[in-house]
Amino acid sequence: MTAREGKEKAAVARTPTDDEIEAFLQRRPEVLRDNPALLARLQPPDRHEGDAKVADLQRHMLDRLGGEVRRLRDTQGALLAASRNNLATQGQIHQAVMAALEAPGREHFLHTLTQDLPQILDLDAVALAVEARAPGPKWVQGSDIRLLSRGGVERMLGSGRDILLRTETERAQALFGPAADLVRSDALVRLDLGPDHPPALLAFGSRAPGRFHPGQGTELLRFLCRVVERLLRLWLAR
Repeated sequence: MTAREGKEKAAVARTPTDDEIEAFLQRRPEVLRDNPALLARLQPPDRHEGDAKVADLQRHMLDRLGGEVRRLRDTQGALLAASRNNLATQGQIHQAVMAALEAPGREHFLHTLTQDLPQILDLDAVALAVEARAPGPKWVQGSDIRLLSRGGVERMLGSGRDILLRTETERAQALFGPAADLVRSDALVRLDLGPDHPPALLAFGSRAPGRFHPGQGTELLRFLCRVVERLLRLWLAR
């Protein structure tokens, strides 16, 4: 055994002094932070009133543990709230899909989109917009479908974009018609109806400014719009 190994073995074998422990913790204050189990096993001193030399470690440990408990409780509450909201949204999307699938005809299907979906999704307006000159294609006439000028879908969504979420939007009369005054936030999703039909989009509007916002998850909304897109293609092919 070398002299260095002998010194290291002797240092491990003996119990470090209080001064050595204090010096070590001053050099490595992250030890207790990174080892919460060790902190929990420490025996805090009794509180000594009037003795400025005795650190109130007990108070420090309780404050720290209390803060950790509050942080975990807040995190748990946020996760539960998000989970409940996601489940509620999934239920609404599933109900909307079923309503669209159960439509017995094209006119009833279009009515379901613009009249039933707002109630199912707890929104103020849902609009189907198509690029066409008035009076528009035959299947548009007599329905609540909104007509956009040529290139209108691209102007609203932006080049190459399939979905747009806006936290605050100005009055969108071209999309929501009489309901435009109510809408404060909206979601616009591009629809591909096939090469024989003009560009289109489905718009969802809410009076709540923050109902839709950039960065929001769009998987369920995209799923609903893909279902609508495929059903509309089927109805237009008949």
